[in-house]
Amino acid sequence: MPNNAEQPITIAYLGPPGTFTEQAASLCAPAGRPAELTPYPSITASAEAAASGRADLAVVPFENSLAGAVGETHDLIIHQLDALAICDEIVIPIEHCLIAAPDVDTSRVDAIYSHPQALGQCQRYLQRRFPGARTEATLSTSQAVARAVELGDFTLAIAPRRAAALHGAVILEAGIEDDHRNATRFVVLANSDHEPTGDDRSTILFSTANRPGALLEALQCFAQADINLTRIESRPARERLGTYLFLIDCDGHRTDPALAGALEQIAVVVDRLRIVGSYPKAPQA
Repeated sequence: MPNNAEQPITIAYLGPPGTFTEQAASLCAPAGRPAELTPYPSITASAEAAASGRADLAVVPFENSLAGAVGETHDLIIHQLDALAICDEIVIPIEHCLIAAPDVDTSRVDAIYSHPQALGQCQRYLQRRFPGARTEATLSTSQAVARAVELGDFTLAIAPRRAAALHGAVILEAGIEDDHRNATRFVVLANSDHEPTGDDRSTILFSTANRPGALLEALQCFAQADINLTRIESRPARERLGTYLFLIDCDGHRTDPALAGALEQIAVVVDRLRIVGSYPKAPQA
């Protein structure tokens, strides 16, 4: 992870400004170091900026507590950008706000704009409060606010608080999400991972032979070393139908004796093994 304190650290993220990803990006710069945040049009484009050296870091969504894994992030880490490592993680609680242009007439609401995921996460609220309004999908929650400000009367948006501030809009109601436990985990990608902190997580990628018990053998290496697995995700290997790669999150740093020993044992029983990164655990939202 870059550590030159004299130069601003450049951080790529999925734009535009005013999104939850920008919020995560604003939190990932090392303490006391200035940061330059640059929005990109896609998750892949922001990660490629870090891989090519145009950015020091890329912040990408990894999983959501309600929707699960972000497939684009997983697949680019697995199949496209294997030179990048996860060096940090950030967990952001997802608070959706009902937003409108200033001084508009909201006595009748005809349309509500937002990203499809935000609309889905506020579905029960919308059905209860605005049963006659149509929902319109936008590419981002920030774009939804810009659209609502442009259209004016009878139009609302769902977005984070920062989007309202960026577009000069007003928040009519906050916390309208159906499930207040909603949170998104973002990971920070760089050319190297993080040094041990004593409270770390590691992400590991491996594949196994296509035979009975092969996955169990790999998982037993963690269990025998008393290492807690916090997440396991299977992704298509893109070789032929029915072949998969496994992405594991576990407690510990790759240099910890217990995990290092387990990884040595796993290397013997799997076909492919890659340590995607070890990094500090994020405080839970």
